[in-house]
Amino acid sequence: MAGMVELGSENDPRASTFSITDEDHTLGNSLRFVLNHDPRVEFCGYSVPHPSENRINIRLQTTGVPAKDLLKDGLQDLMVICQHVRATFEKAVEQHKVSKAMSEVSMKSSITDQTVSGDQAPASHYR
Repeated sequence: MAGMVELGSENDPRASTFSITDEDHTLGNSLRFVLNHDPRVEFCGYSVPHPSENRINIRLQTTGVPAKDLLKDGLQDLMVICQHVRATFEKAVEQHKVSKAMSEVSMKSSITDQTVSGDQAPASHYR
């Protein structure tokens, strides 16, 4: 389970660094991308302190909103994006399965039709 520590200035809640354990580039880069598209963000970047540490540091500076609130908003936006991607993927998989099943039925039907027409060949064919 990931843990988070906020390393910020008590007199300026608009700028903070968040250290998140048990996470890597996957969350860091995705969260950075989402946060940088928010107009309330002045700066957002992340780093992995050392490759052997399973931890990321996210630096966030805002235009006025407390950085902690903006981080929560960014995480919620990222969760919504992930849910949309998952739903879209699952829908595409279902459509593919239906399409594949339909084509298999069509192929079996075609093979059955060819076999049936071959069984009804004229008797002269076998002489």
